[in-house]
Amino acid sequence: MANGWAPDGAVQDQIDDTVADAVARARAMTPAGDGSEECEACGEPIPAKRRAALPGTRTCVACQSQRDAAVRSVGINRRGSKDSQLR
Repeated sequence: MANGWAPDGAVQDQIDDTVADAVARARAMTPAGDGSEECEACGEPIPAKRRAALPGTRTCVACQSQRDAAVRSVGINRRGSKDSQLR
């Protein structure tokens, strides 16, 4: 049941949009194309099991972990209240 001016199902629509955005972001970050036998960041060899599990990879686990830690998630505030948009 929606409250205020929101139509019925508005909360579920927000959840669906958030999930769709997360899936699209994950797909965009998935490596594609030819992989590499050596890490492009540090030059260390990439293990064959990693290359088999993640085709197209160009970084070793250590370098990829550093890259993933540096990525900050910037989401869209889909809440309707003015207070949540001011934070």
